[in-house]
Amino acid sequence: LHTLLEKGIVASLDEIAGVGHRVVQGGEFFKDSCLVDEAVVEKILDLASLAPLHNKAHVVGIKAFQKALPNVPQVVVFDTTFHQTMTPEAYMYATPYEWYTKYGIRKYGAHGTSHKYVSQRCAELMGKPLEDTKIIVCHLGNGASLSAVKGGKCVDTSMGLTPLEGIPMGTRSGNLDPTALEVVAKNEGKDISELIQILNKQSGYFGVSGVSNDGRDLTQGMNSGNERCKLAFDLGAKRIVDYIASYYVYMGGCDAICFTAGMGENLGHFRRNICDRLSALGVELDYDLNNTLSDERIISTPNSKVKVYIVPTNEEVMIARDVIRLTK
Repeated sequence: LHTLLEKGIVASLDEIAGVGHRVVQGGEFFKDSCLVDEAVVEKILDLASLAPLHNKAHVVGIKAFQKALPNVPQVVVFDTTFHQTMTPEAYMYATPYEWYTKYGIRKYGAHGTSHKYVSQRCAELMGKPLEDTKIIVCHLGNGASLSAVKGGKCVDTSMGLTPLEGIPMGTRSGNLDPTALEVVAKNEGKDISELIQILNKQSGYFGVSGVSNDGRDLTQGMNSGNERCKLAFDLGAKRIVDYIASYYVYMGGCDAICFTAGMGENLGHFRRNICDRLSALGVELDYDLNNTLSDERIISTPNSKVKVYIVPTNEEVMIARDVIRLTK
């Protein structure tokens, strides 16, 4: 707030008409963004067991702004709401059903604000009505997830109960056999909390490479002959392709694949690694366009049966739009 005043972005804090907060976990309760009141704050805290590192911190931010701007409406925008259009076959786990009814154990997904923006923007770039599109969004950053968006609605996504499920990420493992935890626990005397911490903070590209979770460092290592850095990229590409192929079949085809976020937007060799594995779907990458350093663009050839785009995400503008929608 001080910076807004110092930079002259606002002449006084009275000009601020609304505040938007990104909240990771909205569970099944929040189907849309909403205005903040005490009941909403309590519900966000109730859902903290599904996102213990995030939801409690979000409430700290909300209360700070309630104190600093007591008369300004606040809006919460959830990472999970875009994925609430999934059907039970897509979001349920094959565990005892009581786990779902008692504890809310199911797939919720994340990065929903990004997936929503990118899929909508991709439809605009294709010049097609959103309701007539089948789009796969690859949000590949330090956290990474994919979504299948049919007619503008999410029908499946790779992250699960928490952001730990899905494809390998910067420091997160993604999918693995849960029995691996029992093996390591018996051999190293670690409890479940310690092991989950390792899967969240010491795994993924960092764990495989032993070098870094940063794609730039991994690229440098790979180009210097580090086989584990190359393995990290190859393992990641293979898992991403697994999801893309699955979503292609689940949606009955695909109009476009969109890459976004840090690795998706900036690592041309990684996009090529992924797209070259998708030739069976008719994906054909234009290597020159793929290697060109620019922002939003198509990178597939005219002959490609599935268009491939780079669409830089803009979660901030999506939050701002919801603030305007809910406070005007």
